[in-house]
Amino acid sequence: MNQMRRGYLYGIGAYTLWGFLPLYLRLLRPAGPIEILAHRVIWSVFFVALLLAVLRNWRFLGELRRRPGKLAGMGLAAALIAVNWGTYIYGVNSERVVETALGYFINPLFVVLLGVAVLRERLRVGQWVALGIGGLAVAVLTVDYGRLPYIALTLAASFGGYSLVKKRLGLPAAEGMFVESAALALPALGYLGWLTWRAESTFGQVSVGHTVLLMLAGAATATPLLMFAGAANRLPLTALGMLQYLAPILQLGFGVLVFHEPMPPARLAGFALVWLALVVFTVDGIRNVRRSRAAALLAATPEPAAATAVR
Repeated sequence: MNQMRRGYLYGIGAYTLWGFLPLYLRLLRPAGPIEILAHRVIWSVFFVALLLAVLRNWRFLGELRRRPGKLAGMGLAAALIAVNWGTYIYGVNSERVVETALGYFINPLFVVLLGVAVLRERLRVGQWVALGIGGLAVAVLTVDYGRLPYIALTLAASFGGYSLVKKRLGLPAAEGMFVESAALALPALGYLGWLTWRAESTFGQVSVGHTVLLMLAGAATATPLLMFAGAANRLPLTALGMLQYLAPILQLGFGVLVFHEPMPPARLAGFALVWLALVVFTVDGIRNVRRSRAAALLAATPEPAAATAVR
């Protein structure tokens, strides 16, 4: 199997697992969102530490101790991913799976907006058009919901910010996830201890199956992330960008068809505008990549030899 095909398998696997995550999170009831988040953090530390022990890869910890700036960046990444995880769990378990899907649909547009605001990047016309349509979609959905779609916006903002921080840090997936989860482990343990003291913890109290599912939260978190890293190392960005829509499509399907969440005409119109924005965004990205490749090929082509002078 060549590396490109392996990359597609990793990418499809990662986004499919993320797409099925709402089904898994619903199985964790009656645990509350913060308890689920705390278990997700603790068991992620355990799972990734086990993986790193098998790989015998602990040298990065010594390097991080000598780089306090990178450690601070990892702390910021940990805070952003905690907000993202917690918001997503709350959205799924409060019957708002459709809104969580919206968050990941608009995430690419929010990343572009971050590029302008933080990195001072200049946008192409197609990107501006996509952002404008996306803004109109949020306005339509705000009218439909009677409020800002704050779960979707929080998910897009937190994951967009997390992606930006991770891009600047450049730490591999497993090592980065271990540090981020370890940074959150102490408050997570404190919260679980407080729940146990108040006799409100569901861990070990509901059923053996429920306890096992809480313990598997670490594997459910780390596995798609590691598969995503494998895909990112093998696929071009355009291919990875197309695959990223698989997860919110699955989440939207589960929200409407399995959990029977409402999809009134106004909400459908808002989603249609989001999809239109993504089509414009994707087509513009593909055209830009093709233009860049053509320019690079033209630059690499040697100039024709000068014609031999006529004697």
